[in-house]
Amino acid sequence: MTENITTKEITPEEYELAFKGKEVEALKQALDIRKFEIELYWKRASYFWTFIGATMAGFLAIQASSAQNKQDLTVILSCLGFVFSFAWVCVNRGSKFWQENWEKHVDVLEDKVTGPLYKIVMSRNSTSNLSEKAVHLITGPSSISVSKINQIISIYVFILWALLLFYSLPEFGIEKSINWFYFALLALSISSCTLFLMLGRSYGGGYFHTAKIRKSRVKNG
Repeated sequence: MTENITTKEITPEEYELAFKGKEVEALKQALDIRKFEIELYWKRASYFWTFIGATMAGFLAIQASSAQNKQDLTVILSCLGFVFSFAWVCVNRGSKFWQENWEKHVDVLEDKVTGPLYKIVMSRNSTSNLSEKAVHLITGPSSISVSKINQIISIYVFILWALLLFYSLPEFGIEKSINWFYFALLALSISSCTLFLMLGRSYGGGYFHTAKIRKSRVKNG
């Protein structure tokens, strides 16, 4: 027998009821998981930086060489860089989504436990002194999101690889035959990026779980 399990939006009252009497533990869990998501975010960034950096180094090395299959290698590396940099863009957005999910839980839960500690932002006093303004502009803090900067960099790297891929491909024309190897690589790369968007989304529906238990006993003597 199967059940049709769906998800639904809940009201503020239903949210409060779901965690009633459990706010302290729920807030602790939300803070811990948020911290864990941030750690994973930067670990994933390091992974992509390593692979994309190695691919870029290989691309530049081949460009400077006089290898006979130079164009084939540059097209292959460009496709790799194109796909992995787009994957990095998608992973960054996914990581940011789950990080914000737990931050929003903290926003709602903290009021009854610690007060609005996470929501209150402390900043420096403003000044009208021009020299102090100049110093603040150069060395002072700013409400810039580090993760958003990383997302912008990933988009830049993706566009750069798209341009390098376009640069690496040979000219196509009516009088020139299509190189099916290049065409297949390009189609595979674009298809992979499309699948990231279509099939890579987190499942948001309900679950129906099946559980089994095995029996174990000591044999009678």
